[in-house]
Amino acid sequence: MSAQQTIQIRIDKKTKDAAKKTLQEMGLDMSSAVKLFLTNVVNTQSIPLDLRTANGFTLAQERAMIAETEEAKKTGKKFATVEDLMKDLDN
Repeated sequence: MSAQQTIQIRIDKKTKDAAKKTLQEMGLDMSSAVKLFLTNVVNTQSIPLDLRTANGFTLAQERAMIAETEEAKKTGKKFATVEDLMKDLDN
């Protein structure tokens, strides 16, 4: 086993305290959580996080929805009124 190393990180108190509380509820301390994270970085050769936008979607999902919306704006049908839309849906 290799010698233990110490790392230091800077984070605001509010985030640190909230993370500490959440981790304690999960039965982990801060050091164990950081070790778990770094071990997963090594094992997956990636950042093992499910990054989400403010809307709750992954970055890929949000990009796909934006692209689909832009395409629909260019090629989709347009209706002057809701009634016209409903008539088209009925057909």
